[in-house]
Amino acid sequence: MKRQAVYLIYFFAWILFSCGSNTPAGHKTVFNINLEDGLTSLDPAFARNQNALWMDNQLYNGLVQINDSLKTVPCIAKRWQISRDGLQYTFFLRNDVYFHDDPLFRNGRGRRCIAADFAYSFSRLIDPKVGSSGSWIFSDKVTGKEAFFAPNDTTFIIKLRQPFPPLLSLLTAQYSSAVPHEVVEHYGKDFRSHPVGTGPFKFKYWKERQVMVLLRNEHYWEKDSQGRQLPYLDAVKATFLSDKQTAFMEFVKGNLDFFNGVDGSYRNDILTKSGKLTSKYRDKFILNSRPYLNTEYLGILIDTNIAIVKHSPLRLLKVRQAINYAIDKQKMIKYLRNGVGTPGNAGFIPKGMPGFDAGKVKGYGYDPAKSRRLLAEAGFRNGRGLPEIVLNTTTTYRDLIEYIQGELEKVNIKTRVEVTQGASLRELMAKNGVNFFRGSWIADYPDGENYLSVFYSKNKIPYGPNYTGFSDKEFDKLFEQAYYIKDDSARYDLYRKMDNLIMSRSPVVILYYDKLVNLYQKSISGYSSNPQNLMVLKRVKKEM
Repeated sequence: MKRQAVYLIYFFAWILFSCGSNTPAGHKTVFNINLEDGLTSLDPAFARNQNALWMDNQLYNGLVQINDSLKTVPCIAKRWQISRDGLQYTFFLRNDVYFHDDPLFRNGRGRRCIAADFAYSFSRLIDPKVGSSGSWIFSDKVTGKEAFFAPNDTTFIIKLRQPFPPLLSLLTAQYSSAVPHEVVEHYGKDFRSHPVGTGPFKFKYWKERQVMVLLRNEHYWEKDSQGRQLPYLDAVKATFLSDKQTAFMEFVKGNLDFFNGVDGSYRNDILTKSGKLTSKYRDKFILNSRPYLNTEYLGILIDTNIAIVKHSPLRLLKVRQAINYAIDKQKMIKYLRNGVGTPGNAGFIPKGMPGFDAGKVKGYGYDPAKSRRLLAEAGFRNGRGLPEIVLNTTTTYRDLIEYIQGELEKVNIKTRVEVTQGASLRELMAKNGVNFFRGSWIADYPDGENYLSVFYSKNKIPYGPNYTGFSDKEFDKLFEQAYYIKDDSARYDLYRKMDNLIMSRSPVVILYYDKLVNLYQKSISGYSSNPQNLMVLKRVKKEM
């Protein structure tokens, strides 16, 4: 192991000192991160988890991108037009964007990215032979590959089956990145480990489950406000330590520049109960905390056509409402999460999402007296006659769920916690096999429609992620009506109406709206801070 470590040190030194750079020899700036959950692919067609999103965002570009305020701004497309009927989107592309150098291009030099590359990349997403996890982006919005076409090199057109106002937000997803057909077709499935994009960094080396290196793209097209070419860093190096506490110790020692998320047994060592850095670390690191587009909730299966629901007390609205009022979320966040999160007292759409307004969506606060009253009205005064309810969770959230179990016990609602592996629980949810479960919904794109789609009746299992079996004709009518409203403000009003409908039926118990917690070394500046927790490194600087 020691010999291998020495070899890797010399190997990285060779990589960095042999690459082009804006910095003098001996002063290469390398951004060091750890990806504890591993990485399975660098192909944007399979950008389905955070690590893949983070790395793909360094390697690729799309038509559009988001800024820290979650506004859609130009990227390879410098401007666009939307037809009056909302069915055709025409994008006008830059002519100075090039793919990374690769032997498969003529003379090994990356060719220009053109409109046909987007037609190819988007068609690939909906190709059943590819099996992209991002096929949902277009599968219900276009008739087929003919919906994407390029009349010339700098004009790209998308034709929709019906209007979809959040399309521009959706196109900021890493699934929508441009890839070169000749490289993808040459490598096939192995494109996952031979990525070529147009992004600020280019691929250099990946030893799976050990280390990965990306180098500065010396031909990158974006510049800063002073006209200086991005990115500033010379390289990005990722390690894959699976134990987060070990990774944190590497961060403390200065071997990592960035650390994402604070949890586990060491949370109290890092954060106070109000979510600030403890005195131990206050002068050592920079803490970045802000709303994160993630709603943590308890899901309740309510479709009485499903066998396990027919005799469950959770089929009764007043029982579900009693559960909602029984949980002290403020106390839960303070003592179990060290202030990381906002009590989920509004709707399913999280704080930080454009259009979020807690004052206009009526959720559930803490009111144990009302909880007991509702339980009595449901026929279970003081819990008499109420059968034990099974609550399903995973090991990671056991302490949170056991806290909820205690809160429900106080109002005479008895529960039994069943702990299963994450993959097993997701499979049960996807088969409507559990009545009561912990879930979370992290935004795929920054529009409330993404959250409301979880309750659209046409998205019931097995066709979509409607895990609670929620069905409401008025909700469906409003959901479909929203597709024809171009004005964001008017559409957000409609979203809030839908969210209020969901809350009135209580198919979920909103626990909290998450917050991101990033730590980075004081030598780092320019790190992007957005509610999607998307890693943007092209403007990061590192002092030597």
